[in-house]
Amino acid sequence: MNAPTRNPEIQTRELSYAEAIREAMGMALARDERVILMGEDIGVYGGAFQVTGDLVERFGPDRVRDTPISELGGAGVAVGAALTGLRPIFEFQFSDFATLAMEQIVNQAAKMRYMLGGEASVPLVFRMPAGSGTGAAAQHSQSFEAWFGHVPGLKVLQPSTPEDAKGLLLAALEDPDPVVVFEHKLLYKLKGHVPDGWYTTPIGKAAVRREGRDLTIVASAIMVHRALAAAEKLAEEGIDVEVIDLRSVRPIDHETIIASVRKTGRLICVYEGVRTLGIGAEISAMIAESEAFDYLDAPILRLGGVEAPIPYNPELEKAAVPQAPDIEAAARKLARKEV
Repeated sequence: MNAPTRNPEIQTRELSYAEAIREAMGMALARDERVILMGEDIGVYGGAFQVTGDLVERFGPDRVRDTPISELGGAGVAVGAALTGLRPIFEFQFSDFATLAMEQIVNQAAKMRYMLGGEASVPLVFRMPAGSGTGAAAQHSQSFEAWFGHVPGLKVLQPSTPEDAKGLLLAALEDPDPVVVFEHKLLYKLKGHVPDGWYTTPIGKAAVRREGRDLTIVASAIMVHRALAAAEKLAEEGIDVEVIDLRSVRPIDHETIIASVRKTGRLICVYEGVRTLGIGAEISAMIAESEAFDYLDAPILRLGGVEAPIPYNPELEKAAVPQAPDIEAAARKLARKEV
């Protein structure tokens, strides 16, 4: 992965994805008394994936609040708290459980600024552990970023690195409107360099993780790492792949993607959500409607999840979403004009 340009005066350390998120929340709690954490088992237990850790010991149960087992109720309290001037971070144990709170997220938080003529805002962050790969089966392994990305009034983020996990969360906290952050469960243990102090990763700006000339792959979350692994294999065959990390599902960075496709003439969209009506469909349409369409040398390919619930069986679970060899095979066909 290409390292981002850094200010040499900024110190970095190696943290896991989960540790970077915890550091961001701890910094926010210490910096702004309006920030509170809410969610099921985030206190003494430390969160379903141990991301909140010891924050309840550091900041107390008034700032790190365990909520009852009612996603609708908890999300509603978070929306109300944001409307009264607090800046809540609400954690769902699994993003799948946000389906129980769609009324509060979609009909209330996302629409409040519009319906009140800009007189009110909902500065609220929803954290959502998402994705497959943990053997959690059909009701705990889904990828709903396209659902939420469809809703005006929400911003939707998918960090793929520890650095962005911290920077995007801090950017979300500074935003006056509701932000949904999908954290892929398989990334929580991923380690990487994370800058000290408070910094923000710009919302709506993609990152070029690997430059290439033959083909563009647009991916997000865990798929960025699988795309990079595929790109390294393909480089041995003389196929030079550019990998773009979407980072932000809504808003999407059109300019970076269009510039890349104009350069390479080929595009694969890789995402974990079900292929139909997924993020890749939106990116494909965006390219078809832009000047980049005239630069395409081959059809756009979409690699998404299969049209089925996520299986429990480990091998079937892997087969249900794109893996690095699947990306390799698709890129090989596209580069050699076999589609």
